[in-house]
Amino acid sequence: MLQIAFIRENKEATLAGLRKRYVADAEAIVDKVIQLDQQRRDTQKELDDVLARSNAKAKEIGALLKSGDKAAAEAAKAETAELKAISKGLDEDLTFIGQQLQNVLVTLPNLPHSSVPEGRSAEDNEVVLEHGEKPTLTADALPHWELIKKYDRDGGPFIDFELGVKITGAGFPVYKGKGARIQRALINFFLDQALAAGYLEIQPPIVINEESGFGTGQLPDKEGQMYYVKEDKLYLIPTAEVPITNLYRDVILTENDLPVKNVGYTPCFRREAGSWGAHVRGLNRLHQFDKVEIVQIRKPEESYQALEEMSQYIQSLLQKLELPYRVLRLCGGDMGFTSALTYDMEVWSAAQQRWLEVSSVSNFETYQANRLKLRYKVDGKTQLLHTLNGSALALPRILAAILENNQTPEGIRIPGVLVPYCGFDVIN
Repeated sequence: MLQIAFIRENKEATLAGLRKRYVADAEAIVDKVIQLDQQRRDTQKELDDVLARSNAKAKEIGALLKSGDKAAAEAAKAETAELKAISKGLDEDLTFIGQQLQNVLVTLPNLPHSSVPEGRSAEDNEVVLEHGEKPTLTADALPHWELIKKYDRDGGPFIDFELGVKITGAGFPVYKGKGARIQRALINFFLDQALAAGYLEIQPPIVINEESGFGTGQLPDKEGQMYYVKEDKLYLIPTAEVPITNLYRDVILTENDLPVKNVGYTPCFRREAGSWGAHVRGLNRLHQFDKVEIVQIRKPEESYQALEEMSQYIQSLLQKLELPYRVLRLCGGDMGFTSALTYDMEVWSAAQQRWLEVSSVSNFETYQANRLKLRYKVDGKTQLLHTLNGSALALPRILAAILENNQTPEGIRIPGVLVPYCGFDVIN
């Protein structure tokens, strides 16, 4: 959530950032925030004045009673009662204005970093770099949803989409045999790499309450994209970022606690159906998928260096998996609601002849921390921290690219770094 003081003191910069994100009626919304903030401050001042007068009058009553002037004391008591009624009304007004202000503030996305390019959609994202040689496959190469049918053994395909439909519905595949083992291999490989890079492993809950959804910005922005357990008012998580970052909600850290570097593996759940077509077939878009997530909490002056380090770390995983990839800097119109700067990592699918997004790494600056009330104490004062997160990595499209790019006449070759984890070097 944007800080009110920043909006009040930097109206033009706020408007410029919101226009870069193509926020409709940005000026009217910002004016409303400033108006409500002024109204809130005026009401608070009036309330403080009334309370001060009430306290002074209470002391005066004691002195009058002590001097024996009962008539004046009774008059002062009546005035005190009137002041209490006024203060009660002002307190109710203050609560109402504060809620109105909050309701407007939560509709505003984070302001983009100065390096974020102009643009409305994914077509306007900036390609930062491209790494690796795209493999050349034979003419009969298949996309992964067809490729797995070649290895349909007695127990069925090692990734069974139809069985998933039977027991749950579309977007919930069943992994069997070598399919399950390579999933587990990827998860363990990613976790081991993160531990070696200094991250602390966390195993968080995979359902969250409304406060947690609000803290990291999923609520009230993304209700329709999350599965909801109505009876308990709980949401299935879209990513481990949410419960891990919320570990630090309402927490004041010290400098000795920083930097915070956490990693967690969880299943993730995405309710929205998406569109039809080959780009969402098979593993390309699922309702349930596995992901390893990295989260950092940093001092403001360190966060953008940390973002670059996180990007380099995620790229190192793709290099070890021998996957050609590219890095995109997202434009203002394509960034997530809470992000100030996001890099997307995409791997090349040789069979589909297209790029597949496998990771986003973002700096949220103080946007989440302000919602979370996540601060640190320095020189006796508390300041908001910066939060960052990244997929390291999401499994479905990584697995799709591994299967497709490594298909040979002898079978599907497994990248060398995964062989010790899964115990086989080929699917045939």
